Amino acid sequence: MSRTRTFYTPEFKDRAVRMMEDHCRIEDCSRWAAAEAVGRKLGVSAHTMNNWAKQARRDAGEETGTTSDELEELTRLRREVKELKRANEILKSASAFFAAELDRPTTR
Repeated sequence: MSRTRTFYTPEFKDRAVRMMEDHCRIEDCSRWAAAEAVGRKLGVSAHTMNNWAKQARRDAGEETGTTSDELEELTRLRREVKELKRANEILKSASAFFAAELDRPTTR
């Protein structure tokens, strides 16, 4: 039995984080308590809410860590490296094949 992963839009995440910050300010509670309260209302786990809030603080420069833009670039670069390695393997195979063809004696 597999779980389907729910994807949330960036707008939804931003709104949820703002709601969490507002709740924290109004209720004078911890970030975790706000994540639990808002998460319950939105149907999102407190852990997920907390992760979104941490990432928002990183993106705003309020907390150290990898920003969303850096994570996106890292993902793109890893994908590019994977493609280039695959292309390199294909070229190596083709090079070996053609080298063998050139070394084979020809019959006339």
